[in-house]
Amino acid sequence: MSTRNRRTFIKSLAIAGAGASALGFTAPSWVPDRRTADKLGIALVGLGYYSSQLLAPALQETSHSYLAGIVTGTPEKAENWKAKYNIPAKNVYNYENFDEIAANPDIDIIYVVLPNSMHAEYTIRSAKAGKHVICEKPMASNAEECRAMIAACNEAGVQLSIGYRMQYEPTTQELIRIGAERDFGGVRMVTAAAGYREGRPDTWKLKKAMAGGAMMDMGVYSLQAARYATGEEPVSVSAQSFTSRPELYSEVDETTTFQLTFPSGAIANLQTSHRMGMNTLDVRYQNGWARLEPFQAYRGIQGVSSRGSLDYPVVNQQATQMDEDALSIMEGTAVRVPGEEGLKDMIVVDAIYASVAQGGSTITL
Repeated sequence: MSTRNRRTFIKSLAIAGAGASALGFTAPSWVPDRRTADKLGIALVGLGYYSSQLLAPALQETSHSYLAGIVTGTPEKAENWKAKYNIPAKNVYNYENFDEIAANPDIDIIYVVLPNSMHAEYTIRSAKAGKHVICEKPMASNAEECRAMIAACNEAGVQLSIGYRMQYEPTTQELIRIGAERDFGGVRMVTAAAGYREGRPDTWKLKKAMAGGAMMDMGVYSLQAARYATGEEPVSVSAQSFTSRPELYSEVDETTTFQLTFPSGAIANLQTSHRMGMNTLDVRYQNGWARLEPFQAYRGIQGVSSRGSLDYPVVNQQATQMDEDALSIMEGTAVRVPGEEGLKDMIVVDAIYASVAQGGSTITL
């Protein structure tokens, strides 16, 4: 079934259901839920750790999406995935024949899970193939690429979602609500730190040409946290980068700290690193506080506020993200985290790099 036909089908069910309710009827318990029975096919582009250990397993738990295809440059991986997930040979592509995916009706969404420097190319090619796109964070190497990706998806009439999984996580959503509804008054300060120790000498994350470095990896978690906690866009940024292992981090940052100011007067002090583990978010409001630790783990987000525990259900973040995006596409509604959200982050990231290059000077946004 095509995406358009799915959307029409779901809307007709909703209209029919609304009409039945208005007449006092309820559907019998044996009527199947067509929205959970109808799924969109997702093809994963790039079969590294995140795809193999998190996205593919998550797609075994989803209700509105399923693993329909893969794109890989490694024939051995292709054979292993075909056998493990029962993927038809016609739904397996490599980087040379990728564009042929346009003719495959099994694949509705392409999830780009490649090194950062490849996000723009494969998002644009996916859009030209007429496929909706989920692109991993950070969205691209810079804001200019983000704008090109958004334009390509708009021109093709497809949805573009950025893989900020935390925005689909219940405790994080409660933190966003607290700020938006001003439960404790306005935000005064956000402190966030995201990092882990990266020591692999052969990882692409050490290469500038592939848009590696701590800021382009974990840094966007801290930046996102400041933006969604305040509900504002920063007006200025200053930043500093440090390297303790120049034999590894000769091209990209190992640790970066950056400071943001917001229109309301709120400030943020943020850190990211490939040198040490960090996973904390602290928000100070006019009349209270909230803290998440960890705030960006794959599972088990822990929260507390000045009014008590922030105790919300643990969900499979990746499954929740992909299902919600698929349902938005089927229903023709906006995705939670569109390309414009990724662009907003990359505007700030570009300014962070500019500030570092200028010795930590303040950049006005």
